Amino acid sequence: MLKALIPVRAGSERVKNKNIRPFADTSLLELKINQLLRIEEIDEVCVNSECDRMLSLASSLGATPIKRDSKFATSSVPMNDVYENFAENIDCEHILYTNVTSPLVEDQTYRDCISEYFSLKSHDSLNTVTLLKENLWLDGKPMNYDPDYHPRSQDLPDVVYLNFAINIISKKMMLERRNIVGKKFFPFILNKIESIDIDDSLDFELAEYFYRRKQF
Repeated sequence: MLKALIPVRAGSERVKNKNIRPFADTSLLELKINQLLRIEEIDEVCVNSECDRMLSLASSLGATPIKRDSKFATSSVPMNDVYENFAENIDCEHILYTNVTSPLVEDQTYRDCISEYFSLKSHDSLNTVTLLKENLWLDGKPMNYDPDYHPRSQDLPDVVYLNFAINIISKKMMLERRNIVGKKFFPFILNKIESIDIDDSLDFELAEYFYRRKQF
């Protein structure tokens, strides 16, 4: 059984009430719940939160509310502890962990990720990533190119970063790793638009702009 797990909390620090504030004609939480309910490969959509208002919204839309201990909704608790708590409080074999802050991921991308995950042979999880073709430096030194032989950006190595839009892992592995990333994950590359993650007010406005464009 595959269940979708949407984590939300009331204590949004950079964008106040970002999960339930107006986002175009909806809200980030409502948008994500309704989207996942359309994905027939998902057996149940669950919302994990310490916020009764968000849990009530989840229930009214047809998702299963999971009340989170307020301890695990603070910024002071290590994420490994939070991930472990998430896994302990959901009953299924496989978990699709997805964030409302990635509102531009297409329905078909969810279906493709699920199909890919269940066909994996040598990987223990699937996690979406974004391709980064940039000249990277750390502590005054280049990380991915030789400045004496400056390459074109398209010729740089295929560096990727986790964008946490879609993460699929077994409950057993999530408990073992205390993480949503397995020991050997499969990197599923998203395009730039789908990779947009809302972290601050500018991201919120940018995501809303592209979301509105999709409606026409």
